[in-house]
Amino acid sequence: MAAEVFSYESLVHAISGAVGSVTAMTVFFPLDTARLRLQVDENRKARSTPAILAEIVKEEGLLAPYRGWFPVICSLCCSNFVYFYCFHSLKARWLKGKPSAPSTDLIVGITAGIVNVLVTTPLWVVNTRLKLQGSKFRNADIRTTNYSGILDAFVQIVRQEGVGALWNGTFPSLLLVLNPAIQFMIYEGLKRHLKKGVPRELSSIEVFLIGAVAKAVATTATYPLQTIQSILRFGQYSRSTDESKILSSLRSIKCLLVNRVRKYGMLGLFKGLEAKLLQTVLTAALMFLLYEKITSYTFSAMGLSHNNYKRR
Repeated sequence: MAAEVFSYESLVHAISGAVGSVTAMTVFFPLDTARLRLQVDENRKARSTPAILAEIVKEEGLLAPYRGWFPVICSLCCSNFVYFYCFHSLKARWLKGKPSAPSTDLIVGITAGIVNVLVTTPLWVVNTRLKLQGSKFRNADIRTTNYSGILDAFVQIVRQEGVGALWNGTFPSLLLVLNPAIQFMIYEGLKRHLKKGVPRELSSIEVFLIGAVAKAVATTATYPLQTIQSILRFGQYSRSTDESKILSSLRSIKCLLVNRVRKYGMLGLFKGLEAKLLQTVLTAALMFLLYEKITSYTFSAMGLSHNNYKRR
């Protein structure tokens, strides 16, 4: 078991996933800024992504779309390292050389996601606060705290809101482990389908397209929960209303979903989806492309036959 969990192969997958995700997120970071602003700032009208970015630049400056880049990249790097490492080490332990199946990919993906959420949620809470500080909100009742950096944000959140605030949004995040689990299940399934009959390396365009399809399906299916997750991490309702005491519970999520539907209708649950799909699909597609290339080149350079890698 130790050899399967603590292996060079799992480490290569983890590093490749982290590097690929960080590079892809950097390229498409402004799209994530537009998505997050639409999710949290309820009085900002949903328009096309270029229009939202143009508004942000006009109101807050040319570099505003890249506000909070460093903490996001740090969080993403840690998060994807943990997820890819857990996913591939658990899969190797489960399969023990046997072919994989969609159900296996889904179960392993959910398990890896739970570990990832519990370990990295504080980083995501901090990066959400840093990404939104200095923003000009259309909601008059939103007030943001100023943080000088990642460490200062940790200290201020713990001092002002308690240690538990670092895990704001943990419950919807645990539900959202379905997102990467569905994504990996579809991605791995499409890879097996394309390789069926003739074991081969997929072309760059094939990897890019199946990565995009997998992420599009996963994102659309889980987007309402992603919106609630962003609101909880930001701490908007815990500061602005006495009625909503945000506890990471099913009840608070249900209340936020119901309130959003009452105010904006069913489409309110998908506010910012265009920006999210544009950002997350392109980011995931590029990430999978870089991930596959890095792992392939690394294994070739190391002279590993790596049976698990070829079977995936």
